[in-house]
Amino acid sequence: MWQDAIRLVSRCERCQKHSSLIHQPAEPLITMLSPCPFMQWGIDIVGLFPLAAGQRKFFLVAVDYFTKWVEAEPLARITEGEANEQVEVTNCILVQGIKRRLEQVGGNWAEELTSVLWAYRTTPRGFTGETPFSLVYGTKAIIPAELGIPSHRVMNFSEECNENLLRENLDLIEELREKAFLCTQRYKNIMINSYNKRVKTRSFQVGDLILRRTDALKPVGKLDPIWEGPYKVTDIIGKGAYELEDP
Repeated sequence: MWQDAIRLVSRCERCQKHSSLIHQPAEPLITMLSPCPFMQWGIDIVGLFPLAAGQRKFFLVAVDYFTKWVEAEPLARITEGEANEQVEVTNCILVQGIKRRLEQVGGNWAEELTSVLWAYRTTPRGFTGETPFSLVYGTKAIIPAELGIPSHRVMNFSEECNENLLRENLDLIEELREKAFLCTQRYKNIMINSYNKRVKTRSFQVGDLILRRTDALKPVGKLDPIWEGPYKVTDIIGKGAYELEDP
């Protein structure tokens, strides 16, 4: 009877479309590792925000994969696009920084974006163990607080000594970047090993009929199906990706 019940459920289309999401990954994790600064960037668009000057209500974010240096530009209009996970993590940090200032600045959030970017660039990142600023310029930034309350570094500033130290930092910047690269590689290896322990391989062949998760852009109610289809597999792209068509 138990086997009969399993066969019945497996053939029930409504049961399949309302079944729970599968949280176990089907393929091993593939990470992206940039070998040098500014070789590879991730780009995303964030919004909506309160209307700012120039009808701006979005901002474009670009993150360098190696240094984690971030650039952002307010926009009035956008077109749809997809982002990778690394950019989305940065987006969350920038949005949180803007949210903390919205109560005071309201529609002037675009003017506050520069200070949010500065805070991000001068904060050590977990992957590299260094600040984006130091990996780009080879030296630590002087934060605004050090100008208001002079630090030892500011009080003992000498232009000649500073120029000599900057030259030394430029000579050592490749060593700093190599150290950051190794830290990133070690961090990602730990992440890959942890992720791959949960992998439960699932594969399909050309001609198979499958269901796919309901489009995230469509509004879904509590009683709506989680899965849609069936779709026919027409090509195996690789790494868990397939080309589908309506049967």
